[in-house]
Amino acid sequence: MVEIEELQQEVEKLWAGRDDISYGDPHATEVIESVMDLLEDGSLRVAQWDGTSGDTVVNLWVKYAILLMFKVHDNEVIINSPFTYRDKVSLRSANTLNKVRLVPGAIVRRGCHIGDDVVLMPSFVNTGAYVGDGTMVDTWATVGSCAQVGSRVHLAGGVGIGGVLEPPQALPVMIGDDVFIGSRSMITQGAKVGTGAVLGEGTLLNPSIPVIDADSGNEISRGVIPPWCVALQAQRRKSFKGGEFFLPCVLVVRHLTTGERLDKAALESILREHGLG
Repeated sequence: MVEIEELQQEVEKLWAGRDDISYGDPHATEVIESVMDLLEDGSLRVAQWDGTSGDTVVNLWVKYAILLMFKVHDNEVIINSPFTYRDKVSLRSANTLNKVRLVPGAIVRRGCHIGDDVVLMPSFVNTGAYVGDGTMVDTWATVGSCAQVGSRVHLAGGVGIGGVLEPPQALPVMIGDDVFIGSRSMITQGAKVGTGAVLGEGTLLNPSIPVIDADSGNEISRGVIPPWCVALQAQRRKSFKGGEFFLPCVLVVRHLTTGERLDKAALESILREHGLG
């Protein structure tokens, strides 16, 4: 196996000379496929949390490698039973996901890491994404390109975890461990959800949306849900020249004890307390 530092140097050289790379270039293809293999087995990630600051650390050269994959592979008909499609990126075979429950209709593209004991209902996981052990990606949920999802997460039906591949410097969405994200929620544009957080149905989160503490009324962040809390979609009033309107925000209504997991009855009780049951 090529050492990662050596692989990084090769990718950065290829990126610098990317205008001269043509479809099927043997050296470029070998390098890029090595990166894809490491992404799939979890040895390499597009991004990870900084354990001290909580910031997102992006491995820019890995994004370069994913973008270069579209340079070295031509658009072609690919047969991956039961799918026949025209693309530049192959799908991961069920044979490479032998510790995963892969329900018919679940699609996983090349270059994704899918951890052990993951359940993929009919859903879509895009190139460069990371899905940690024991996570449930429920029906019609989408994990976008380069999104990083932790272990023991539940992405409920229709959740959209946004992808970001270009520009390479853009931050991917980061979802911590032990998170529950309610149905039809949309987490996009590099937003972050901390470990153990619970998000109610239909929550919209991106870096422009304020996250507000319900007890104090203070704005906690923009686009970042703190760890171990329950957060709900809400609106706040704002005045414009044309009148007063309501813009989306996320309201933190309960702070949990570290490690506290809510069962469905407890979560329903909190939602009903705030008129959302």
